[in-house]
Amino acid sequence: MSAGSITVFLLSISIMLFFAKLLGEFFTKIKQPAIIGEILAGVLLGPTVLGMISPDMLEWLFPKTGEVKTALDGFTTIAVVLLLLVSGIEVDFGVVLRHRKTAFSISLIGIIVPFALGFGISYLFPEMMGVQDKNIHLLFALFIGTAIAISSLPVIAKILIDLNLFKTQIGFIIIAAAMLNDLLGWLIFSVILGLMDNTGRSIGFGQTILYTIVFVVFVLFVGRKLINQAVPWIQSKLTFPGGILNFILILGFLGAAFTEYVGVHAILGAFIVGIAIGDSAHLKERTREIIQQFITNIFAPLFFVSIGLRVNFIANFDFVIVSVLLVIALIGKVAGGAIGARIGGLSKNESLAVGFGMSSSGAMGIIIGVIALEAGLIIEEVFVGLVIMALFTSIASAPMMSHFLKRKESFRLQDLLSPSNFLYSSATDKETLLIELANFAAPKVKIPAKEILQKVMEREKQGATGIANYLAIPHAKIKTNKPYVLTAKIKEGINFGSVDGINSRIVILLLTPENKNELQLQLLAETAKKFSNKEKIEELLSIDDKNIFIEMLKQM
Repeated sequence: MSAGSITVFLLSISIMLFFAKLLGEFFTKIKQPAIIGEILAGVLLGPTVLGMISPDMLEWLFPKTGEVKTALDGFTTIAVVLLLLVSGIEVDFGVVLRHRKTAFSISLIGIIVPFALGFGISYLFPEMMGVQDKNIHLLFALFIGTAIAISSLPVIAKILIDLNLFKTQIGFIIIAAAMLNDLLGWLIFSVILGLMDNTGRSIGFGQTILYTIVFVVFVLFVGRKLINQAVPWIQSKLTFPGGILNFILILGFLGAAFTEYVGVHAILGAFIVGIAIGDSAHLKERTREIIQQFITNIFAPLFFVSIGLRVNFIANFDFVIVSVLLVIALIGKVAGGAIGARIGGLSKNESLAVGFGMSSSGAMGIIIGVIALEAGLIIEEVFVGLVIMALFTSIASAPMMSHFLKRKESFRLQDLLSPSNFLYSSATDKETLLIELANFAAPKVKIPAKEILQKVMEREKQGATGIANYLAIPHAKIKTNKPYVLTAKIKEGINFGSVDGINSRIVILLLTPENKNELQLQLLAETAKKFSNKEKIEELLSIDDKNIFIEMLKQM
């Protein structure tokens, strides 16, 4: 690259980051996921707004061809690969396996329903969708069905992180279903690419399926064990955190390169490798936090901004095409995901939340749209419709998920906190404290302490319940009609795996009814919110009177 091209490239990256952070923070302040602001930042910087105000400025900052264009495309490709890598690291493989039945049900029906709607309408009414060439009717209908059915792993993962749902049971179910959905969707799209016969692919569809299955099985069942053995050696022998971060990125890029080569997509390889790495019991929590913060705050925003840079939403806007695609996508994807979740055993509200969570087409819809546009399979108006559909479903997904996961009961954390459910503990390890809390809770909930302890310990094995700022929230679902909140103040502090590395000195045990997952999520969120200010928590720790302690906690 010339000096001028390097200057423009670096300036473009800095402007993208600035507007992504600015709008991302704004939407965070109004209780919406930052991803909405990041996508809108791209719309403002792209041909829709900046292109209308100053076309020359747009072409200079984000040229359509040349060295800067190539560099930006490469950078955003790396960004999406890294986003899926870190998303995979956050997935508990054991939990995914435990929920595989529900995830498969959601994924399969979540593809069949929207695919059937998209294919049927596009095949029966091709002229309405701008198709004049009868020779491509079938291919076009197959493509529209796939574009609507496919979900977007990067967007879904980011939304779950933004809503603090990623490490919850429903979060793992959604991400597992999205992974299967994406895999099936890309395999279907591979068939379409093969039928078009002008993609230059050197690997046939049968080989793609075989190589992908072998890769997934090897990485998750053999590579996972090898990685688990390598991680402690790397963390002890090489410089920290540079050595382990380098190791993670190398494996992530190798996995991405392999799946891209066999004709699926690079992000699937990165995601599968991320799962294998994250499943290592030896991987330090600090390492997870470093790589997640760096990628979700730097690389992920750049990728989401790039979505808005791709298209002018005004010049090629066709109301009929956009409306048809939106209606098909919302009805098909939400209904498919919700039906699959209901069959999988989730409640009505959880099923609807899953349906909207799976409805996001996001980047994947745009990526296959770009490929189809370049191949001449769709016209620009259809591409614009697909992008708007992808953006709308991505934006609508988060607030609708929040709505259906809202508290439906009259229980609030404020009302459940009580001095009578408070104890001081001198325990020095997690198991001793949890035994003490189980014994303390048993007469209150009228369930044997052994049964309570078993449920709580089962949840502890799924992932750390330490939050931050001296707080840990062990929790479990039990056979009860109402929730119970028990608070323990610990003398020395116990390691619950908090993300900030600080031992927990305030432990709040949440016991909720088995059939009310929304209530558990609500109480977890309310509890974490109270502990957002470290200075106030340190002031709370100086209080010895349990009545004053609880009253002060209620007011926070």
